[in-house]
Amino acid sequence: MGTMTQRARRFTYVGLEVTDDTLTANFDLDGRVFRETVVFAGAGSLRPAPTTAVAQLWYLLAGLSYYKVGAPPVIDLGDTPVGPHAMALLHAALVDGLGEFAYRNDLTLDDVVVEGGRAGVPAAAALDPSRVLIPFGGGIDSVVSVETLPAHLDQALFIVSPSSGRFAVLDQTAAVTGRPILRATRAIDPQVLQPRDDQLRGHVPVTAMITLLAALAALSTGRGGVVMSNEHSASVPNLRVGAREVNHQWSKSLAAEDLISAALDEAVGDSLTVASLLRDRSELWVAEVFSRLPQYHQVFRSCNRAFTQDPATRAASWCGECDKCLFIDLVLAPFVDRAALRAMLGVEPLSDPRRLASLADLVGLGEHHKPFECVGDPDESATALAATAHLATWRDVPALAALAARTPAGALDDLLEPRGPTRAPAHWLR
Repeated sequence: MGTMTQRARRFTYVGLEVTDDTLTANFDLDGRVFRETVVFAGAGSLRPAPTTAVAQLWYLLAGLSYYKVGAPPVIDLGDTPVGPHAMALLHAALVDGLGEFAYRNDLTLDDVVVEGGRAGVPAAAALDPSRVLIPFGGGIDSVVSVETLPAHLDQALFIVSPSSGRFAVLDQTAAVTGRPILRATRAIDPQVLQPRDDQLRGHVPVTAMITLLAALAALSTGRGGVVMSNEHSASVPNLRVGAREVNHQWSKSLAAEDLISAALDEAVGDSLTVASLLRDRSELWVAEVFSRLPQYHQVFRSCNRAFTQDPATRAASWCGECDKCLFIDLVLAPFVDRAALRAMLGVEPLSDPRRLASLADLVGLGEHHKPFECVGDPDESATALAATAHLATWRDVPALAALAARTPAGALDDLLEPRGPTRAPAHWLR
């Protein structure tokens, strides 16, 4: 955990400006001004009442990227419209969505007071449920969503890029899908990208923010569905601190999905469905389906170092050193021939002795909790390890078998079956 610096006094939502294609969000932290812009391409006008209402929901969550700089005990919503469900979403995003941030900085956000705001005016929208928008990140999850949705649905992708330029590897993977693309370019205030030594840093619920941007883009083009790609394990916390769960993937969890959906229903009615197609699926199920999609095997990327804000620091290939690379190697290993997998990634962290401690963390036997990364729960990782260690092609890596022998693992077939609830509507399913 980090060392606590002096907290600020008040964070204020100054106002959101909406034009045909641009959102401009303004915030104030003890007199320090922050501004973020999002420019849409391929969408309809953002000015109509329903899209503006969703933009205000995004604005509430976008503020957390700047609130965290000083984490003051008072948040002033100013003139921002906010209903009871929007307020519940903001509170959960503050306490749970910033849970990892609070843990790392050794502070509590449970007692933050939220003031101001005004009642919102619902603005119902008429949308086509057979037309859907898929937020696309270029990894195995969103690829599998695209390829498992029924062909009769009118599908488009939604891609968010930083102002520093598009992610080439993401665009290459998107091109393989053949689907049209709606885009948003997000310009984060440089004061956050290049922070001062005296300001707080940490993870924010960015997926929840992107979900709401996708909802806005869907509304503006008459689409009645936003198809997320968050698995069952996204709801599993990394660790517990007292009675508090800390979940790096909170904004991908079922709890967040429920809160976002309730806030959207409150703002624009129930004609827009936002749900994860993969909610009742394991990471191993996704990996097995992806293993049968060879057209993506040489272009996809899940290594986070390929998606840094600064183009100069973006990795041109899989790094083989991060927990995400290790996890992807692990979950694909039971389903993809070892030589083919090595050729696919260009690295093989599973056989790297320097990654053994991280592998132990993934399967729940390490000195540390599950990594603060978008990785599966320890049960999934343990099952993947057991399945891999029994393969003849991996027997020259005895450390895998030794670790697997210490790891309680479930049956692989069990994790290839649906698990838990899902909010995905029937017409999204084959």
